Amino acid sequence: MRHRGDVVSKTQIIENVWDANFDGDPNIVEVYVGYLRRKIDQPFGRNAIQTERGMGYRLAADGG
Repeated sequence: MRHRGDVVSKTQIIENVWDANFDGDPNIVEVYVGYLRRKIDQPFGRNAIQTERGMGYRLAADGG
C-alpha cells in the first residue's frame, strides 16, 4: 500500500517480505500474487494488482 501506483520488482518484494538472503525460488512471488488476486480482485471484478512485464507488479492507484 505504501507504493500504490509504483512498480515493485520481484527482488524488492522478496527482500521486504522474506529476507535479503532468501535463496528459494523467486517464482514464489508469482504464486502469492496469484493468491492475492483470487482474494482481492476476482470476487469484486477488479484489477487492483497489475503485472508490468519484465519489471514487476503494481497496485493500481485507483484500486483497480
